[in-house]
Amino acid sequence: MRQAFTQLPVATRGKGLYEITAQIQNWLIEQGIQNGLLTVFIRHTSASLTIQENADPDVVRDLEAFFSRLVPENDALYVHTTEGPDDMPAHVRTALTQTSLGIPVIGGRMALGTWQGIYVFEHRRGGHKRGVVLQVLGE
Repeated sequence: MRQAFTQLPVATRGKGLYEITAQIQNWLIEQGIQNGLLTVFIRHTSASLTIQENADPDVVRDLEAFFSRLVPENDALYVHTTEGPDDMPAHVRTALTQTSLGIPVIGGRMALGTWQGIYVFEHRRGGHKRGVVLQVLGE
């Protein structure tokens, strides 16, 4: 049994979904682990991870629109406002999504479906440098 880990930097330009599937797969190939489990973890509370369709860009646009409607900015309900009107909604959006993904590795590749991609879901308006930790355990 072997394991490997790294941190993948992801620069965002504001709210949206940023696909990182290819970068993760390239790193995974370099590790030479054929079968095991890949953990993908984002080290932030105002951005998250998701596996979504990567074939039709309308899916990404619709998800962004849905989350903007579901968790609006400037809601009088929020008490935490010191970091700006987009911060507390970003925390809520992160709580509704995921900060960690577990993906099987089979034959040296992630066992994703045909149209699945891994995305960093940035919930803040401004650009950020996000850190995504990758760890694979297997043989």
